[in-house]
Amino acid sequence: METNNHKEGKVAKTIEKETSKLPSDLFLWAAIGAMGASLTLKLLNKKNTALFVGQWASPFLLLGVYNKLVKLEGHDQDDKDPS
Repeated sequence: METNNHKEGKVAKTIEKETSKLPSDLFLWAAIGAMGASLTLKLLNKKNTALFVGQWASPFLLLGVYNKLVKLEGHDQDDKDPS
């Protein structure tokens, strides 16, 4: 197996530590909320705002995937408990 000599920076480690505390379904509900808000705005004839808010769903889902990866994989292999 090939080892990777790249290490996470201090900022990335801090972000991973903090985001791993958030429940994964928070991001799913945020995405659903953005879609619902977008639909509501569209029905209120606020088309540009509806498009803007509707575009938030994808980043929320992407943040949810990042959150899940952080929970499953954590930091670098070198930072993990050697066992």
